[in-house]
Amino acid sequence: MAGSVSTSQLVDDVAERTGMTKVAAREAVSAFVEALSERLANGDRVQMSGLGAFEVRDRAAREATNPRTREKVQVAASKAVGFRAASALKSRVDK
Repeated sequence: MAGSVSTSQLVDDVAERTGMTKVAAREAVSAFVEALSERLANGDRVQMSGLGAFEVRDRAAREATNPRTREKVQVAASKAVGFRAASALKSRVDK
């Protein structure tokens, strides 16, 4: 199983594949993350062909149990970012 990749490693990959400088690649990656975050914060669904779709999902309030004390606690409603991989990405990962 492969390990995790840091942002700087991803920036290096983008720079190598595009011929950009590492500084320009870092700016591009940062701009992508900012744009994606802003769209999601506005409630938009972001669909990228070949990659997948990002969306904000609502989580309902619920009752949970503290595993240490077995005490019942209320968990507030929240929002979470969801991702559904495109079939092209799934088939590439499945090789």
